[in-house]
Amino acid sequence: MTAEELKELDAQVRKARFVLSQKAGALHDLIEDRLPADYLEIPAYAEDAFLACKAWDELNKKLLANKI
Repeated sequence: MTAEELKELDAQVRKARFVLSQKAGALHDLIEDRLPADYLEIPAYAEDAFLACKAWDELNKKLLANKI
């Protein structure tokens, strides 16, 4: 992987980390501010947070594997 490709992958990892932070924050806000009234929204928020974490993890593993 070229230095430019690594730089781009690093940017993707940082962006994915930002997105997962937003999704986790939204889940936190639901739990802190809107439960028990909006409990039916938990699965959708949790799924969004899970998928964001999974996307970050996959990108981060690829980055770490290519930095060697």
